[in-house]
Amino acid sequence: MDTDETRSATDEARHAEGMRVRRAVLGDAHVDRAVAGTTPFTEPFQDLITRYAWGEIWTRPGLDRKTRSCMVLTALVAKGHWEELAMHVRAAVRNGLSAEEIAEVFLQAAIYCGVPAANKAFSIAQRVLAEIDDTSPH
Repeated sequence: MDTDETRSATDEARHAEGMRVRRAVLGDAHVDRAVAGTTPFTEPFQDLITRYAWGEIWTRPGLDRKTRSCMVLTALVAKGHWEELAMHVRAAVRNGLSAEEIAEVFLQAAIYCGVPAANKAFSIAQRVLAEIDDTSPH
């Protein structure tokens, strides 16, 4: 294979592995909605995040998924990415974090990212956790 063919095969493998991890972390329903909403305009971005965020970073062996979720939650609080926070609270639960552990992440974030940001994070997470509880079998 020449370099372009090798890169293409590697990109395809990263995309496939990224899609597997993305589905495991975010859930099939979320990923199916994202894929269904992909347009020619957004396709390069969807490919980028699938290959690099999910296929390169989330697949690395150095950190487990719980730790990665803690880091993502903190980063989203720090940057005020509230639309993404709800999705990643769901992902954190899927990755094994309890509501108490998520609260601890936000308490830590309050010190380093600011109390108003943590306050907003607690509000979003409380809503998401209640939704999850309402949909889980009792």
